[in-house]
Amino acid sequence: MREVLLSHDGPVGIYRVPDPVAEHLEAYCLEFSMHWIWETPEGARLLRTMGGQAVALYGAQDFIDYLNAWVFPQEPSFLVRELDWYDYELPEAYADFPRFNF
Repeated sequence: MREVLLSHDGPVGIYRVPDPVAEHLEAYCLEFSMHWIWETPEGARLLRTMGGQAVALYGAQDFIDYLNAWVFPQEPSFLVRELDWYDYELPEAYADFPRFNF
């Protein structure tokens, strides 16, 4: 398990995730947000209709829930702590963390 930084246009959270997720974070996040939500009955719970258009409303915790239920149920991911910074203002101490902003 490794720590990654996840955000969705708000303060960054440090999450502990399985090693493969940390090593390929962008690929897992894109699979979740571009395919799983739109192409599975389980992901459809995150879809809403606004102005006649389907939109997906989700954030970092939804991604963590997806990992825990569908991808790595044997290695649960979890929030370690929220930081007081946004993605674009992180201190140098977090420069080497894998990160993704939804």
